[in-house]
Amino acid sequence: MAKHEIIPCERCGTPIECKANSYTKCQCSVVQLNLNEVQYISELYEGCLCAKCLFELQQEYKESIAS
Repeated sequence: MAKHEIIPCERCGTPIECKANSYTKCQCSVVQLNLNEVQYISELYEGCLCAKCLFELQQEYKESIAS
């Protein structure tokens, strides 16, 4: 039996193991987001995202403010 729930990334659909109760061990914790980046992403998505999508959205945000 899985210890954590396997859910699809809301953006790309990749299955990810959600460790919301152990955030520091979750795959998404490898992407360090500042408050503005978190706000930007939370305006687009409500659920869990994989680390790859979080990184891509972080880069998208950085490019949007650089323009």
